[in-house]
Amino acid sequence: MDTRTQNVSLEDLQNIVGEQHAREAAAEDAIDGVEPRFVAEPGSVEETSALLKLADGAGLAVAPRGGRTMLHLGNPPRELDLVVSTARMDEVIEHVPGDQVVRVQAGMRLGELQERLAGSNQMIGVDPPEERAGATIGGVVAANSSGPRRYRYGTVRDLIIGITVVLADGTVAKAGGKVVKNVAGYDLAKLFTGSLGTLGVIASANFRLHPLPEAAQTVTVELADTAAAGQAAQAVLHSQLVPSAVELDWGEDARLLTLLIEGVAPAVEAQAEMASFLLKGFGEVRVLSDEEAENLGPLEPAGGSAGADEVTVKISAPLAELTGVLDSTWGACSRRGVTPRATGQAGIGVTYVSLSGGDEEAKVQVVEELREIWVRRGGSVVVREAPAAFKRRVEVWGPVGTRLELTRRVKEKFDPRGILNPGRFVGGI
Repeated sequence: MDTRTQNVSLEDLQNIVGEQHAREAAAEDAIDGVEPRFVAEPGSVEETSALLKLADGAGLAVAPRGGRTMLHLGNPPRELDLVVSTARMDEVIEHVPGDQVVRVQAGMRLGELQERLAGSNQMIGVDPPEERAGATIGGVVAANSSGPRRYRYGTVRDLIIGITVVLADGTVAKAGGKVVKNVAGYDLAKLFTGSLGTLGVIASANFRLHPLPEAAQTVTVELADTAAAGQAAQAVLHSQLVPSAVELDWGEDARLLTLLIEGVAPAVEAQAEMASFLLKGFGEVRVLSDEEAENLGPLEPAGGSAGADEVTVKISAPLAELTGVLDSTWGACSRRGVTPRATGQAGIGVTYVSLSGGDEEAKVQVVEELREIWVRRGGSVVVREAPAAFKRRVEVWGPVGTRLELTRRVKEKFDPRGILNPGRFVGGI
């Protein structure tokens, strides 16, 4: 028996969450090939607190888990004993339509929440690709995951107004409030957004809401080359258009720049006409049907259609560098027999590239070349999905410079024993 778990039994966990809600881990509970010993599903903040207090006292390495849609993020865990699942914490705690705010437990699936909010003609303005795969509120917050509408509404960090978390020693901490203008403790909500479960377990979160758009149209232009892609994106950004999303889809069978336009019907019609006129100078323009627009989106999330050997990277670069991102990626790949496909948020300088074909060494060289180029030019290259063997060769987060020491100090403050997702964050934190 592992020395870290020899003083904790399954019965100890069941005494906290109930016999039906704690079990021995199975192979499918592994994270990047590292298998835990136990899985527990607390049903409340109090049970989550008791679990973490037990784990901290015994020195168990803990990984929070929501809908399993983002377990591909980060480095392989250095060690893992206990998975804490938020699956049972899946309720809307409070929704005040008149105030345009909602408070929801971390285990609720984002798609289900959006359906419920739609009944009040409201929504949370985030649409990460993982939503279709069952992403939970806690997972979306922990990963700061966003999608096409980030161009208009911002990220989770911009929309979250309050949070309840359970720290590594079992302490329950709350910050923020139930109204948009309440800023007390707001920084704690921001801090936990994107922390990937390394600072505490998110129990619930409060969000500001937006009204559902009355109408929408999707306008797309088929482009001839990478130069046209960069020029078209810049033309949109410097125009009077106000799209909700500016999306790129670039590969062997698609070279598209797509605009999602939402709002009241007359304004949408006028904006769609303006977009069509603006974009026709760059290629063939079409207004998509609802079905076409639904099927046109970002790369499938991890665990979707990605092959077992596929690597997906996120390239962040200055807005004017879209052509450079595409040219550097296709150049690095063509020299090594790797096939790229890119999608992304052309309006904010984020491009997701899937790398298939070629061997592991070829993909490693592609990532290293792209990282060398774009870090030097003020960007970053993060490996979002890859086989565990690949991650052991390439630091998935890349260099973070002077931020690493600050990040390390924050980690030590919130999790001094280092039991939460050890090794998965930047710099092996």
